[in-house]
Amino acid sequence: MARLALDRAMPASWIDEVFLAHRQRQYPRELLFSSVVELMLLVTLGLRPSLHAAARKLGERLPVSLAALYAKVQRTEPAVLRALVQGSAERLVPLVQCLPERQSLAGWQLRVFDGNHLPASEKRLGPLRGLRGAALPGHTLVVYDPDSALVCDIVACEDAHQSERTGAAALIERAQPQQVWIGDRHFCTQALLQGLAGRGAGFIVREHTHHPQLRALRPWGTSTNIETGQVREQPIELAEPHEGALQHWRRIEIALHAPTESGDEAIVLWSNLPAEIDAATIAQLYRKRWRIEGMFGRLESVLHSEIKTLGHPRAALLGFTVAVLAYNVLALLKQFIEHAHRHSHPQLDVSTYHLAVDIASDYGPMLRMLPPEHWPRADDDPRQLADRLMLLASRLSPRQLATSRRKPKLAQAKGYVDGAIARSHVSTARILKQASAKRP
Repeated sequence: MARLALDRAMPASWIDEVFLAHRQRQYPRELLFSSVVELMLLVTLGLRPSLHAAARKLGERLPVSLAALYAKVQRTEPAVLRALVQGSAERLVPLVQCLPERQSLAGWQLRVFDGNHLPASEKRLGPLRGLRGAALPGHTLVVYDPDSALVCDIVACEDAHQSERTGAAALIERAQPQQVWIGDRHFCTQALLQGLAGRGAGFIVREHTHHPQLRALRPWGTSTNIETGQVREQPIELAEPHEGALQHWRRIEIALHAPTESGDEAIVLWSNLPAEIDAATIAQLYRKRWRIEGMFGRLESVLHSEIKTLGHPRAALLGFTVAVLAYNVLALLKQFIEHAHRHSHPQLDVSTYHLAVDIASDYGPMLRMLPPEHWPRADDDPRQLADRLMLLASRLSPRQLATSRRKPKLAQAKGYVDGAIARSHVSTARILKQASAKRP
């Protein structure tokens, strides 16, 4: 199943086509970009401990030297990474549509967007070795569809100190009508919200304390009880609205029954959704924002998305992007397995972790024992491929792949550390740029 889904999501020929269409300075010669992605995929799936080990395993089959391979990895443009995620998700959507439709809001597509910062890398690069602070290789802005469970877009930022709002501005360029973009308070800026509204998209964003500025607040409407508290809404007017644009925005307040972990007793949201979508529905939709946090957690725990040995920003971002591509494949297989056993196990929740462990344990022997010409190939017809995946999924044991329910962990006090040490960090991209300027 994994091989069929991978062949559908990112075949080698398609990867090379995407590379040629979106490259800026790189070019393929002896080493194809699809070979680089395949090596990185072995690392993210846990089949190889590092990119160096994966390359050494190839031996003479690697057409270039290790230095040339690392040079290729370190020069991967962010535009190529974004095109890979966008195109791979579009290739998997027809398979998801073969399953029973799951829409959180009828007639609308949900898009949850948030940032993910890569942790500090090892200081293997020369300019980083004398630094005492952490070296951050960069971050990404990610768009996640909670209904299809697929990551559909990313923007890779090499500079770890670059504002997430800059990357979010590039994300919303692909916003379309009948989409609802859900974000945290960090993205509650007038430029981003009006950019979404100008493209005909809806938004649900948590209110920021200081911006955007409001001209008027109209009276509150009646309160409505929901599962987590009481909801009420009021129309709002911006202090400086965009010229020629009619703003029909709402402010929704949720008075929580229990405060959040940070002590907030109320959550305030902004939205431009039509009036027929009531405040209680908007409040329920905003709760789906936390699914992207769960997705980030699974990327870190299930897949090796944070390769600390890759200190160069573009290399680290390539590793994260390949992990996102692999996660989409796992999310697709998870849905097919749950649907195949829906009658005998209606409450089945497939564990992404156990699914990845089973694939990693069997995928390596398959690569060693079967020549490439005997590998299963994905059908061009999505319906035929979906039927084939469903047949294979029905032969799996639900008990072996089910999620293990555990009690919440008890909070434990952490040891003291000086704040200046705990918050110390640098941007790897800036350090490398400064180092290159000092060279004779």
